[in-house]
Amino acid sequence: MTTDQIQQLIASRMPGASVEVSGAEGKFVANVISDAFEGLSPIKRHKLVYACVNDEITSGELHALTIVAKTPAEIA
Repeated sequence: MTTDQIQQLIASRMPGASVEVSGAEGKFVANVISDAFEGLSPIKRHKLVYACVNDEITSGELHALTIVAKTPAEIA
């Protein structure tokens, strides 16, 4: 998978989220900013993002994804 493909998957399944993905060779980092994370623990935030790419992880297309999940207020 490419960074663009991962970014598109997450963005399409988390409307309104700002998504940036970096990395290569099966190891990626997704920086996701979304109002949907408001009031959620870090684990619940990660679960929301992993749900967007679960099929790709299960199939082996996506090997490793590190997630940085923040609300817009947390980056201001």
